[in-house]
Amino acid sequence: MTTPNEMRLLPWTGSEDKPCYLSTDDRGGYMSRLADNIEAIQLDTATELLEEAAEAFDDQDVDLSELRRLGDDLTDSLRDVLRVAASRGYLLPVREPHRI
Repeated sequence: MTTPNEMRLLPWTGSEDKPCYLSTDDRGGYMSRLADNIEAIQLDTATELLEEAAEAFDDQDVDLSELRRLGDDLTDSLRDVLRVAASRGYLLPVREPHRI
């Protein structure tokens, strides 16, 4: 079994928006695969929202309410992407940073 510092940060939150973690050595298990699939969906959604934002910002006639909705969606998506990055970062081996 994994130690507490090796638990995987899951791509969703629990009650009171607290982080959820998975403690398992089985990266092919049901919960690991579910988390992988949800992360993929979250990253795809972020890509789609980025494209939508680029189009909206190029449109001089875009509706203000549409921009607000897009801003809310982008905020939610950025939160998800940061959680994915943090989770995947935990899975990387710890190395010394390269000096430039």
